[in-house]
Amino acid sequence: WFDGYGLMMAFRAKARSLGAAYHRAAVARLVRVGDRVVGAELDDGTEVRAGTVVVAAGAGSRALAATAGVVLPVHMGKRQVFAFSCAATLPGFPLLIDPSGVWCRPEGAGYIVGLSPPDDDDPDAPDDFSTDRAFFDERIWPVLAQRVPAFDALRVTRSWAGHYDMNDLDHNALLGPVPGLRGLLVASGFSGHGLQQSPAVGRGLAELVVHGRYVTLDLSPLGYDRYPQGRPLVERNIV
Repeated sequence: WFDGYGLMMAFRAKARSLGAAYHRAAVARLVRVGDRVVGAELDDGTEVRAGTVVVAAGAGSRALAATAGVVLPVHMGKRQVFAFSCAATLPGFPLLIDPSGVWCRPEGAGYIVGLSPPDDDDPDAPDDFSTDRAFFDERIWPVLAQRVPAFDALRVTRSWAGHYDMNDLDHNALLGPVPGLRGLLVASGFSGHGLQQSPAVGRGLAELVVHGRYVTLDLSPLGYDRYPQGRPLVERNIV
């Protein structure tokens, strides 16, 4: 495993060293003129013009794309993480993924653990950042204790919740141009794979901007066009 925040900050530092400029602002809407997206309007009223706009707003991508009339089959799926401590010493503890879907790994002096809810209990929850201790006690802890006997005695120290951009079509990313609309690329619906796939996706989108095509890797199977065509890309070997 890796430190997601640390990796993101490393990417950002490298991009800045290569001349990228970051602006801290909220995008209110995309600016569309006819069949072309020409920029974005910030929440302070400032308009930023660009030859190509990329919607990569995570769980907020659906709402942002809608301002240009683009439909993304993406909802905000809430995910909970629980941190806990254990009195037993377990050297060399790996990233553990149980067949039930419960995952656990070391974090500092303790551990973190989580479990995705079933699809029929994963509503759009944009404002819900609450955590449910009963979910841990009833769904996660019994699996942990069976898999790792030392975890029969543990203490939850904290918990938090966030949102994934869940692709309702096939739980895989939607990438690239939107048919019939120029000047817009999307990168959304990663369903939890985003940071892992981000180096390849970033390179691929940059190649679309510069060359008009994929050069290094052909990411077209993840194209947005499979959504209106009702053509899911199913990944069968995943936990």
